[in-house]
Order: sequence, then C-alpha cells, then structure tokens
Amino acid sequence: MVTCPEGHRSAALDYCDVCGAPVGEPPPTVAAPRCPACGAPSGGRFCEECGHDSALSPLPGPPASDPYPREVTPAVAEPATVRASPVIWIATVTADRAFYDRVLAREGPDADRVEFPAYYPPRRITLRGNEILIGKRSVSQGLHPGIDLGIAPADAGVSRAHALLHLTPTGLTVTDLGSTNGTSLNDSDDLIPAEQPVALHSGDRVHVGAWTTITLITEPA
Repeated sequence: MVTCPEGHRSAALDYCDVCGAPVGEPPPTVAAPRCPACGAPSGGRFCEECGHDSALSPLPGPPASDPYPREVTPAVAEPATVRASPVIWIATVTADRAFYDRVLAREGPDADRVEFPAYYPPRRITLRGNEILIGKRSVSQGLHPGIDLGIAPADAGVSRAHALLHLTPTGLTVTDLGSTNGTSLNDSDDLIPAEQPVALHSGDRVHVGAWTTITLITEPA
C-alpha cells in the first residue's frame, strides 16, 4: 500500500485507487560505485576484488570529454634514404709493352728515341682532391702533378702538363691539355680531342707518352 498526495491509501503503485492522482515514480536506482582499477562494484575505500585504494591519485585513462578510448594507429616510420656507398678512385701506373709496340708501329712522335724501360714497378696512387694533374713535376713552372710521371725511369713522351683528371661526386673525366703526343683510351689508336673532358669508368685505361698506361678503378671507401 502507498499513500497518494491527497492522503488516500492505494493498492496501486501508479495512480491512487480513490482519487486517481499519480502516486509518484519510485526513486531512481543509484548505480553502485565501481573500482577504477578492476571495475568491480566497490562501496568502500579499498576494493574487495583487487584491493585498490580509491583515495590514491586517479588511474590514467581517456579524457573526460572522450569516455571511450580510441584505437591509435601506430606511426609508420619513413624508410631511410638509401645512398650509394662512397667509393675512392685508384690509379695504377704501369709500363705497357703492348701500348709501346702500337706507338712504334704507327711511328708516333718521339718513337725513334724512346726506349721501353727494363724495369718499372707498378705505382698505385689514390686520387685526392677534385683535379689531378698528369704530367711531370717542374718547380720553375710551379707544376706538382698528382700523378707525377717524371720519376725515373721517366717516359720521354709525356708532357709537363699532359692531361687532367677531374673527380666529381658522380664520376671521373680526363682532359688532354694539348700535350705533344696526345692521350688515348683502352687500346685505341685514336687520340681524344684536346681540351674536351671525356667520361671514364672503373677499369678504363688512359695511355700517355710512349709506353705509360694509367688504369683507373673504384674501390669502397
């Protein structure tokens, strides 16, 4: 039995049996507090399930304005830029008998007075800087070649400033500097044009003078 606002006793719980006045809605059900750690119902300071102390600082969670956690897409790392491995250029200077024989066969300049050396150990030179002069050292002319071919036994057919190697990040070129006997490549009898750079590749051979061959290769730095 309930009592309506007019004081009548009513068996009905919604409207009074006597006057029909609304009896009133039952008080709203209050949800029991839950543990912020495990979510179990908890009415005291310490959770009966996990023992969490509700008096401590609140556990980290989603912001109040966003009660539902959102799926976070992991950041995808940008692929690292692949760079070509740095290389160094190596010049190996040798006395080339086959080149000497070709010079004699075509009766090149100075062929009648230049002899092939009896002993000429290969010289290995690492190219440094952007411009490497091929020639013969001359203090009076201020010439200090990176590849000095004036060391005995010297090739008489090589000019003081014979050719120039130009090294760039993308490759290597050779330019004949107007030498007396010219410059050729890779066993060819054709001389490269003077004052015009020609691209070189690893393994190319540069022929100067009467018997000197300079082989150029790349190696990992």
